[in-house]
Amino acid sequence: MKLLKDILYRAGIDEVLGSTNVAIENICIDSRQAKKFSLFIAVRGNVVDGHDYIDQAIKQGSQAIVCEQIPEAQIAEVNYIQVKNSRFAAGIIASNFYDNPSENLKLIGITGTNGKTTTATLLYELFQGLGYKVGLISTVRNLINETEVKATHTTPDPISLNNLLAEMVKAGCEFCFMEVSSHALDQHRVAGLEFTGAIFTNITHDHLDYHGNFDHYIKSKKMLFDQLPSTAFALVNLDDRNGEVMVQNTKAKVISYGLKSMADRKAKILENNLTGLILNIDGQEVITRLIGSFNAYNILSVYGAAIELKEEKLQILTTLSNLHSPEGRFQFIKTENNVLGIVDYAHTPDALENVLSTIHELRTGNEKLITIVGCGGDRDKAKRPEMARIAAEGSDKVILTSDNPRSEEPEAILADMKKGLDPVLGRKAVSIVDRAEAIRTACLMVQPGDIILVAGKGHEKYQEIKGEKFAFDDMEVLSTNLKQIC
Repeated sequence: MKLLKDILYRAGIDEVLGSTNVAIENICIDSRQAKKFSLFIAVRGNVVDGHDYIDQAIKQGSQAIVCEQIPEAQIAEVNYIQVKNSRFAAGIIASNFYDNPSENLKLIGITGTNGKTTTATLLYELFQGLGYKVGLISTVRNLINETEVKATHTTPDPISLNNLLAEMVKAGCEFCFMEVSSHALDQHRVAGLEFTGAIFTNITHDHLDYHGNFDHYIKSKKMLFDQLPSTAFALVNLDDRNGEVMVQNTKAKVISYGLKSMADRKAKILENNLTGLILNIDGQEVITRLIGSFNAYNILSVYGAAIELKEEKLQILTTLSNLHSPEGRFQFIKTENNVLGIVDYAHTPDALENVLSTIHELRTGNEKLITIVGCGGDRDKAKRPEMARIAAEGSDKVILTSDNPRSEEPEAILADMKKGLDPVLGRKAVSIVDRAEAIRTACLMVQPGDIILVAGKGHEKYQEIKGEKFAFDDMEVLSTNLKQIC
């Protein structure tokens, strides 16, 4: 079974019951997708254990099972392969099943708390602009050249991921730029992939509901760089104190970038306004359409990666100057009476602080800033008070509202957020559970020249409430209300 290539020494086969010389036409980690000539990989999840569904997969036709524990009652016609880590094995098996597509692409992984989507999208658009066929795997969307494939996770499961990469190879793509989340790394979703390079943007407080503590979060991100081969490059933000930590054990060529440090790739902000950034990058002045110092880092990382991919400096900067931010990343509209409405995906304390800092850089000093912000349900509760505090400290008025409450009661989430507000900051804040009503209220409060920031959901076109997704678009709701009121 060619699917088991590399499993023996990489995932560790403990026992084989039956034969490995079996024809396999389908692989799956969801027993509902099992059929005749399937190989089912039993993966232990946080909620569901695939080992509980081995019998179901066999009933539906699976002839081979990869698992960490072979069932006590075996079926004679079924072949069982016991491995030390079935998550890890799933990545390698999926890569083998799809003929190792990452070896036929220049695959670049981008990891970090903030900036992953913007960096990956800018790289995709840059290399398209340079004339290449390119793939993109991101939080917002997956693209094979111009063809969109629906994105359900920042980083797909290993089978979906390798299938997507194989389709890119089939379509003639030379490059793929992929966001790599900490969840994906911890769950070995990228096991078996061959990366040409990796980029570290930054790391701040996020996903501690999953990781438990910040140290585990850092170690999960670091896994991407630990597995890079010596032929790859590792591009890290040296202005982030954990930039050097990321590459401590990497075999890859290490290149740094930064605005403040003595990095290999440096940039200086010459001008920052609503028309964009003017930067000096490695001694060359470039005008860009992206706004804010956080985007200066994104632009610089894209430039640094393109240099490592052997593109010509002037062509890189010329093409970069024509690119826009992805949807929902500091996306703004301006009314006839100069009210500025901004929608941003900022859903972490650091991202919110960056957006507020950028807005302050753009302010003349007289306009008021109203920030609408919430926090997701069933997610890291520790950041909720911090989000409210940062919003209140950086705004003239704050409306606390629902984000994606999921299974939690929105009022409970808002109560957690309010814990971050002392009596002074508390006087700036009001709570409006209904997000649409919160946005409308902000629009009713503004005067000519004022600013509204709607933070947290960005590109998302839904609200998730009690297991259902309801259509909701921050930019659409904001635009409609501003047109009616202003």
